[in-house]
Amino acid sequence: MKRLFGVFVNGLIVENPLFIIMIGLCSSMAVTTTVANGIGMGVALTFVLVMSELIISLFRNLIPESIRMPIFLIVIAAFTTIMDLEMQAYFPVLSKSMGVFIPLVVVNCIVMGRVEAYSSKQPVLDSIFDGLGMGLGYTWVLIALSVVRELLGNGTLLGFQIMPSSFSPMIFFILPPGGFLVFSLWMAASNNLRRKLLAGKKPEPTQDSCCTLPENGSAEKA
Repeated sequence: MKRLFGVFVNGLIVENPLFIIMIGLCSSMAVTTTVANGIGMGVALTFVLVMSELIISLFRNLIPESIRMPIFLIVIAAFTTIMDLEMQAYFPVLSKSMGVFIPLVVVNCIVMGRVEAYSSKQPVLDSIFDGLGMGLGYTWVLIALSVVRELLGNGTLLGFQIMPSSFSPMIFFILPPGGFLVFSLWMAASNNLRRKLLAGKKPEPTQDSCCTLPENGSAEKA
């Protein structure tokens, strides 16, 4: 259980997909103008990621190496379609406000990267915890970004007026430059917390992937 907890925490902070690995940034900047969109996108990606990792890990020894990528895409697309249809049926307003970003989960770098780098090589239970950790790590970052952007950009949270009537919304924060500013501030705080957690010990690698980062936290954008 300690090992599985370590796999879970790894995605939350140590190798957070947005703040550390820095992949999947396009959708995160686009949907975090409101908290509702941030939560919706986080839940959708977490569902797709966990279920895709589960299925790929379960059948990893049966998937031919030569066609593994098409199979991965088919599995991810199937669960993305399920989530998209569910949101259209039960949360139509949220689905409409998020536009194409839910269907685009199928090509999200986080999902494909974890399926290829982790679940295709690891047992089922480890893959489930990895999917949960990475998905919730992605979700909490979206919520953190969207809380600041919606509050300062609109004066609301989840559509409810929070700021006083005298407050003048700062439109800058719901525009892309404001999103990147908020992202950079949150990333600095997250990296500071990560350094404290790793102080005095050398983190053990969790996967033999190109997404594994050196200690300085540098990474390529995808």
